[in-house]
Amino acid sequence: MDRDWCLGFALALAACVFPLLADLAPAAEPSEAQPQSWTADNGNGTYSNPLFYEEFSDPDVIRMGDDYYLTGTTMHAMPGLPVLHSKDLVTWELASYCFDRLDLAPQFHLEGGEIYGQGIWAPCIRYHDGTFYVISNINRFGTQVFRANSPAGPWKHNRLGTTLYDLSVLFDDDGKVYAVHGVREIYLTELNADLTDVVPGTRRRIIDGGMGEGLHFYKFHGKYYIVSAMPGAHTDMVVARADSLDGPWDIERMVESESLGVPTQNALHANGRGDERTFAAVAHDPNEGGGLTVHQGGIVDTPSGQWWSIIMQDHGSVGRLSCLVPITWDKGFPLIGLPGNLRKAPNTWLKPDTGHEQNPKPPFIRNDDFESGDLNPLWQWNHAPDDSKWSLTERPGMLRLHSLPSADFWMARNTLTQRAIGPESIVTVELDAKGMRAGDVAGLALLNQPYAWIGLAKTDDGLQLRSFDQTNGDSTSAAAGTSHVWLRAECNYDTEIAILSWSKDGRVFEPVGQPFTLIYQLKTFQGIRYCLFNYNTGGGPGGYADFDSFTVDEPRASGIERAIPLGKTITLTSAADGSLLAAEGDQLVSIPAGAPDAESGAVRFRVVDRGLGRVALQSSDDRYVSAAGTAVTLRQVSNARPASAAETNLSDAETFQWVNLLRGDSMLLSLVNHRYLSVKPNHTGPATASSTGPLPDRTGGDCFRWKVVD
Repeated sequence: MDRDWCLGFALALAACVFPLLADLAPAAEPSEAQPQSWTADNGNGTYSNPLFYEEFSDPDVIRMGDDYYLTGTTMHAMPGLPVLHSKDLVTWELASYCFDRLDLAPQFHLEGGEIYGQGIWAPCIRYHDGTFYVISNINRFGTQVFRANSPAGPWKHNRLGTTLYDLSVLFDDDGKVYAVHGVREIYLTELNADLTDVVPGTRRRIIDGGMGEGLHFYKFHGKYYIVSAMPGAHTDMVVARADSLDGPWDIERMVESESLGVPTQNALHANGRGDERTFAAVAHDPNEGGGLTVHQGGIVDTPSGQWWSIIMQDHGSVGRLSCLVPITWDKGFPLIGLPGNLRKAPNTWLKPDTGHEQNPKPPFIRNDDFESGDLNPLWQWNHAPDDSKWSLTERPGMLRLHSLPSADFWMARNTLTQRAIGPESIVTVELDAKGMRAGDVAGLALLNQPYAWIGLAKTDDGLQLRSFDQTNGDSTSAAAGTSHVWLRAECNYDTEIAILSWSKDGRVFEPVGQPFTLIYQLKTFQGIRYCLFNYNTGGGPGGYADFDSFTVDEPRASGIERAIPLGKTITLTSAADGSLLAAEGDQLVSIPAGAPDAESGAVRFRVVDRGLGRVALQSSDDRYVSAAGTAVTLRQVSNARPASAAETNLSDAETFQWVNLLRGDSMLLSLVNHRYLSVKPNHTGPATASSTGPLPDRTGGDCFRWKVVD
């Protein structure tokens, strides 16, 4: 996480809105059987990225027998360094945090400064000789080591005597422990056996250049491998391989411009400090392309011999998300992707063969009624809290936050946060302000920079409803007329817009202020966080605010983006130019929407279920779309009657993996060459199975929108 290139990255991004959103298909109403929160498992033997539609950055993963463990960056949030557990690499649950609090200086608890974006980051997780290790860095405070006999903890903590930037650790076959670290130029340092310090005099440079950062260090098949992300606005990943630690190292591109169709996001440049800070949109060349690519992450195998990577992707204001992508070994290098389409990754694919099946399940419960006596473990504090100033017992069934002095929300202590979740979420909380005193400000916030909040402020004249948008300093204020309110934030991470609102009865909500533009930025190095807060602007402690019934609703957790129209007759329209796929002679072609055949049976295809999220497309004259290579034809599979009997004769050439992208688009992945069905935009002609993957703006001719026509 080189701060220099990250700053350049931020300044290169656009203030933009994804151009295709206006044509989004409406979300389907979820049924009781469908998940009400995002889960990667599609329930049909496939999964779709992201693994978690919430921030989980800098992931590192290991396997121990049949169990997989994952950790990632948490920066200034506490508790920190979560360890997640899975049996199938798709469904995960929280095992523990490596630490509850870190209080290495006053700034860690928002006194005399802050550590936004300067906390703990880029962890490495390893297991050796009965002990789990998570090793990570804290800016200005060096390399930290956490160890436990179980992933559930308890974890013990020690600090190395030096800083090893973006390190990764290897327990080698000779009993020695090595760490690789650095950026661009890679260094090797030996650690002592109990990981309490480095071995003096062992630091040496082993790779002079051609590498990046976010290192992951392995030994496979007797050879050494170092995986790293290449710094830059559109980041790729490389892998270095050597027979010995001293090289020579061969370097190969591991991921190349794989955006999974995710566009660049809004970007703002900040000036000034605190509530006086101002923000301006950053200029952007819309033709720059590239999107936000998958880059930093770890790799792991399964007992069946498959190889996978859990890899990070910047994803706009919701944060840096983690994706699961297959690995193919090619000429001795582990490359992202499938044979025939290496260095690219499908957004939807078969679940890993781990020997275990887990039912689809979200990784976290987000709601909290504060009845249990313990906080939902998903909650994290913004910096280390003052534990004497919050309570779940002073008023049972409520979270009570006592105010502490702060000039603004940014420096407010005891702010309770949880990660935002996409693609859309609606956050609601109930606030009782009877215990607030003059100068107290309490409510619901979107922690970011710029941030926004809505809440109640206690003044000498009584309670006021207030909102604040740090983007331009806009604020609203009006007499509340009540001390009992409901506060809401409706966040859409496709449009990058949030709307704040309030209610006196919990049923009818009234918007307050202007819509708030959501961004990702490199001050906190985190996406949006939903927050409950109470601070006092009078310079001293004030009263208290009671919170209840915190809920996060996800209207698109099971929407159209997760559906496959099996058994339906549909049309397929190109997202690039609005043309339609049509049967013409023995070819599949694109025709303009206004062409004579655009209303005929030529554009109608029945979606045949082939299992595992795979389909065949049957034309109205009972032929099937077939892609034996890059050429796409219409093939008469059998003259059997009924026509459905022909389905038993379908081959891989007639079978496509249905790939659901977010924002309403779908793709068809050939099982023959692992490339996507596509047409040439703004050109009438034959379809091919040649696309390597979607462009961020979805204009490559390989993204389609379906419509049921019978």
